Amino acid sequence: MMQHKIVARFLDGRVLKGVTFNFRPERRTFHLQLDESGEQVEVNVDELKSVFFVKDLTGNKEYTERQDVERRGYGRRLEVKFVDGESIVGYTQGYSPDRPGFFMAPADPDSNNDRIYVVRESTEAVNLL
Repeated sequence: MMQHKIVARFLDGRVLKGVTFNFRPERRTFHLQLDESGEQVEVNVDELKSVFFVKDLTGNKEYTERQDVERRGYGRRLEVKFVDGESIVGYTQGYSPDRPGFFMAPADPDSNNDRIYVVRESTEAVNLL
């Protein structure tokens, strides 16, 4: 099984970081081994806003992601506005309003994020750009 470093962002503002071996978009739960404690917890996707598949769990808080980068071959460019007011810009090949979520690639190729899973119920709007 492949291990993925992720940052799980919850609708209530919580953030959990760690690794998962069993995230699947069609499942409503997955397991996360927490980075700090090593404890394994079950995560309910219905409580999430998004799941960031990252290169590094620490990241760089000083880095400002570029939103104006054109990335060919990544699908349609879109902006996602979440119910908490946050928004992100990226690209997707699989958005459908009928699905419970979708993957997107960040607009900035230098982002710490490899891909992002957006939980549709956590969005206020998804706009194609």
